[in-house]
Amino acid sequence: MNQDDESYPPDVIAETDAPKRERSGCVRVVLDILETLFISAILFLGINAISARIRVDGQSMQPTLHSGEFIIVNKLAYWLGQVQRGDVIVFHFPRNLEQEYIKRVIGLPGDEVVISNQQVRVNGEVLDEPYIAEPPDYQGTWIVPQGSLFVLGDNRNNSSDSHNWGPVSLDYVVGKALVVYWPPDQWGLVGRQLASPSTP
Repeated sequence: MNQDDESYPPDVIAETDAPKRERSGCVRVVLDILETLFISAILFLGINAISARIRVDGQSMQPTLHSGEFIIVNKLAYWLGQVQRGDVIVFHFPRNLEQEYIKRVIGLPGDEVVISNQQVRVNGEVLDEPYIAEPPDYQGTWIVPQGSLFVLGDNRNNSSDSHNWGPVSLDYVVGKALVVYWPPDQWGLVGRQLASPSTP
């Protein structure tokens, strides 16, 4: 019996272990793939929770933004801070909450906005607005309600905005436009460019 045992070649044991090692290697690969997919899903959900990516559609924000550009929106901006005059924001259109618009904040809650003689005045002060395509050719007076914002497109005479349909509830704000990321030659930050009183 001992002689028979000794007659077995040593590589028989190695051959019987080989499938086990192969199975173990396959399991390791599958586990690595699942782990990678899980981490990717967590990162994807996390990024979507704090940011959004939208495509600019239309000419209402020219020359600041152009149709077809893609921008990243900071969804946490107003959880951590306050809306400032001059911010470019993305929000749900008050008349159709399934649509998202992008405009510039001109009036904050409680502000009086007066547009006349191709100038925008907020609380009696004329705004210095180097970012607009051309001065507005319309006029009107608005008091911004509490909890709301008055927004205008930078392409003043080719924009559907608060001068047409009124203020935007702060509850409808998605976030602050942060950066243009496509096309590559247009990459850059979406500057706030303060809408500030002009100097005499």
